[in-house]
Amino acid sequence: MRAVRFHTLGGPEVLRIEEVPVPRPGPGEVLVRVDAVGLNRAEVNFRRGTYLEDPRLPAGLGTEAAGEVLATGPGVTGWAAGDAVSVIPAFSQNDHPVYAEQAVVPASALVARPPGMDAVTGAAVWMPYVTVYGMVAEVVRARPGDRVVVTAAANSIGVAALQVLRLLGAVPVATLPDTTHREAVLAAGAAEVVVTGPHDVDSPGLTDDLRAAFGGQGADLVLDAVGGPQVTRLVAACAPGASVIVHGGLSGLPTPLPGGGYAAVWLRRYRVFEITGDPAALRRAIAFVRAGLETGALRPMIDRVFAFEDVAAAHAYLDSPDRAPGKPVLRVAPSA
Repeated sequence: MRAVRFHTLGGPEVLRIEEVPVPRPGPGEVLVRVDAVGLNRAEVNFRRGTYLEDPRLPAGLGTEAAGEVLATGPGVTGWAAGDAVSVIPAFSQNDHPVYAEQAVVPASALVARPPGMDAVTGAAVWMPYVTVYGMVAEVVRARPGDRVVVTAAANSIGVAALQVLRLLGAVPVATLPDTTHREAVLAAGAAEVVVTGPHDVDSPGLTDDLRAAFGGQGADLVLDAVGGPQVTRLVAACAPGASVIVHGGLSGLPTPLPGGGYAAVWLRRYRVFEITGDPAALRRAIAFVRAGLETGALRPMIDRVFAFEDVAAAHAYLDSPDRAPGKPVLRVAPSA
């Protein structure tokens, strides 16, 4: 089968499509035909060697996909060949890479695809919505009327956050580096948009702009994908007792712990594996997302679809400031 691998750390040019043996599922594992792969910045960082774990070279990539079950390993129940599934990020890219025509993944990382959902859409659902669900329902509880800041709101998690927060009755204000995607973000559910400038710039007016967007009030919750020095501005925009959850590092800069002179705010890091690694929390997340999909309150947004052969271009796009709102997807099977 064909699989994407890299033998050295570096830019998109290190990615290679290679012929490798078809893996066999072991105990508790399932072999999946991969029709589409959801693309995430975690894979960019993994390829560069700047992720939370080091690649075991030569390494594969990816944790989010959709396709069909081909075979099951010993001890697997509830799944059979022919089942249409999505793969939820719940494992190491070193252990179960999914940038391939076939992949072995833990059976616990599978979710049945709703009838009528194609593989491209099925590969774009779970990372964004489960990430957001974990922040607003497990780490903290977003309540109706809560004032919530969503930074970098045009990416797939930002769009998902706006939809989820609207569903919960909260009031989301989005931040963007410029006005390019303002209308799309408003359509996704933002009550207002605050333009911050580039992600690597600490915007001195950010605090005042956010408070003005909330009618002079402080935010109750911040979902921050940027990190870096602007976290201090976000904390200053909060009401006493608010929570600031940093779930990304788009700025590429160290995130400070704000000192004195600010309201008492709870600041913490977050990763989706907190939810996907907890069977009870994952069960709740799946139920929440399924209900939102069924009612239409949650609508996966696809940005661009790349052919499998264009994986290097897809990675260059993942790291581009010109990305549109939504999730980029890699189409592995032409019919996906």
